[in-house]
Amino acid sequence: MDINLTLIIQSLAFFAVAWVVMKFGWPNIMAAIEERQAKIADGLAAADRSKKDLAQAEEKVNEVLREARAKANEIIAQAEARRLQIIDAAKDEAVAEAQRVKAAADAEIEQSANKAREELRKQVSTLALAGAEKLIRREIDGNAHKALLDELASEI
Repeated sequence: MDINLTLIIQSLAFFAVAWVVMKFGWPNIMAAIEERQAKIADGLAAADRSKKDLAQAEEKVNEVLREARAKANEIIAQAEARRLQIIDAAKDEAVAEAQRVKAAADAEIEQSANKAREELRKQVSTLALAGAEKLIRREIDGNAHKALLDELASEI
């Protein structure tokens, strides 16, 4: 292979172009590559942060759900206790009302019985007076007296 002037000029041109590219183009290419690497690293870091944030958010959600379930169970237990209290109060009130009604009915029965007794006393006293009047008006003899008592007994 002959080394001639064309080869030397081509070599000098190649080295001149390589030098220009290395001096002016290479820093721009390297800056773009480094910038791209930084963006990728930032993206990966952001993804890691997002994963951590997501895990923390899921933990918080689970904690809030546990608290909400516990609160709901507590509210249900309180409602059940209140329901039982209301039922007991209604039972007590019903028993008290039944006792009051029974007492009123007993009082009414007693009053009716007293009224009936009084009415019966009045009737018996009227009959006794009528019988005594009949005895006094008639002559008092044994047969008349016995007949009058039988009549009085049949009226009573």
